[in-house]
Amino acid sequence: MRIAEILRTKGSAVATIRPEADIRALLALLTEHNIGAAVVSPDGSVISGIITERDIVRALLSHGGQLLDCPVTQVMSTDVRTCGPDDEVDGLRNIMTDHRIRHLPVVDEEGRLAGIVSIGDVVKSALSELTTEREQLVEYLQGGY
Repeated sequence: MRIAEILRTKGSAVATIRPEADIRALLALLTEHNIGAAVVSPDGSVISGIITERDIVRALLSHGGQLLDCPVTQVMSTDVRTCGPDDEVDGLRNIMTDHRIRHLPVVDEEGRLAGIVSIGDVVKSALSELTTEREQLVEYLQGGY
């Protein structure tokens, strides 16, 4: 299965936040959409970074309550791993597991943001494939072949 198939099912909408926004605005965005990460982008197309709930929790220790007024650029990760729509889900699962990444932006051929996949999306697709394979095996066995 390819990443494009996941995006066809879940959609390509991505929650983005501008680099100058503060953490308070980010928390409102994450809460509003019930998500764990947002792509930092000046225009919704170019990726400047990614910021996750984990990034915020880690920054709380050093910044305390003042973190809410800090810009997202102070906390975001700038070394953003991405994938393309034609990438295989199996390969992505390995990358996400090996690098402990829960969210991966999807970029198109021109390098523009085209979606985002989470580890939950990847697991859901794997379960779907296993279910399909199981059904096919049961059908084969019951058919007496």
